[in-house]
Amino acid sequence: MARATVGAIELEYETAGSPDNPTILLVMGLGAQLIHWHENFCQLLVNGGFHVVRFDNRDAGLSTKLDGVEIDFPALITAALEGQEVFDTPYDLSDMAADAFGLLDALGVEKAHVVGVSLGGMIAQTMAIEGSDRVISLTSIMSSTGTREVVDIPDESLELLLAPAPTEREEYLDYSANYAIWSSKKYFDPEIARQHAAVAYDRCHYPDGVGRQIAAMLASGDRESQLATMNVPTLVIHGRDDHLVLPLLGMRTAEVIPASNFLFLSDMGHDLPEALWPVVVDSILSHIRNSNVAGK
Repeated sequence: MARATVGAIELEYETAGSPDNPTILLVMGLGAQLIHWHENFCQLLVNGGFHVVRFDNRDAGLSTKLDGVEIDFPALITAALEGQEVFDTPYDLSDMAADAFGLLDALGVEKAHVVGVSLGGMIAQTMAIEGSDRVISLTSIMSSTGTREVVDIPDESLELLLAPAPTEREEYLDYSANYAIWSSKKYFDPEIARQHAAVAYDRCHYPDGVGRQIAAMLASGDRESQLATMNVPTLVIHGRDDHLVLPLLGMRTAEVIPASNFLFLSDMGHDLPEALWPVVVDSILSHIRNSNVAGK
């Protein structure tokens, strides 16, 4: 583990593989930590001949947290559901994308293949829009374009997303079984979910950051017009069993981004179960190798 200073933010990160190889930057999702990119998943990418970087976003894990920065979360959600623009948030996805570029700078990496999942996919898309000269390829997993035209999260998924997570350890571990709602039904194992929750809780349990990260997402709006003119080789991966970021949103992402490839997995929900790693990793590596711009 190591830390990089990016402006006023410090980012916790970890690397694997030789830095002489092309870099894959992994961008994690809402409230999640770098450890949610499982080290064995990362090793599969390393085995493919790449230098892999994973990190904690601001307000998550061991990176800088904006403690004490308050937002009117109910008002933000109400405004978003009513189709209004969201303002006055502590930061937005452009700031989070700038964090990621700053990490690459600290590592001396000029260009990278960027892979993002969920909120991390939105950050990765923003990186490709705002720094296309530095993003060799983009992989957007179980994510969306920011459009609100096709957003229709099932009530039970929305309730779980917005509900405050328990603060006590045992209650939090018990609570992890609830994530079956939007996880891959074929592969969800409550005992494994509990084990993963224990590791995450013991490393850093910081639910306060989730609201600010959601606010950043809402404040960033619709990226479709920028994505439609973007010239970065793109792979979109989504699951038919995703009950949080619905499959239609993945389809929409692939439709909007010119010449993108779309991998639609029938057994995948809003997670990356180990059983699907081979097909997901093979698809990412194939996409990266077929990208027509070379770089480190």
